[in-house]
Amino acid sequence: KETAKIVGLAALKYGDLSNQASKDYIFDTDRFISFEGNTGPYILYTIVRIKSILNKYKENGGQVTEKGVEKKILPAKGVSEKALMLQLSKYNIYELANAFNSFYHDTKILSEEDPSVKDSYIGLITLTRRTLEICIGLLGIEAPERM
Repeated sequence: KETAKIVGLAALKYGDLSNQASKDYIFDTDRFISFEGNTGPYILYTIVRIKSILNKYKENGGQVTEKGVEKKILPAKGVSEKALMLQLSKYNIYELANAFNSFYHDTKILSEEDPSVKDSYIGLITLTRRTLEICIGLLGIEAPERM
């Protein structure tokens, strides 16, 4: 029930803020509550996905700090990893969420054999989670632990 409340409020707040002030206001709940596209639920789902990966990493003996800065982030090995790194500097919530989801689909984060590469991935996604949470926090939105 609490998660539904958080997701519902995120959908309304993000949807409300995504309307352009120079155009007629459109209150479209179907668009606001979608888990696809530039919506609050999509952003929250991305954050929860990262939290899930980090929790699995911890369950398997990995250590993650809140800041994740102890993990050395290596130079990008692939296109989606590089795109994610570049998006981190822009603070564009939707584009960062898209970049993470592309990276997630292209990369086997937890099954990576090389421990230093896996640690780099963990550091990168920890930084991504923190950046997304800071961005939504500025909008008065919080992310649940699970969805």
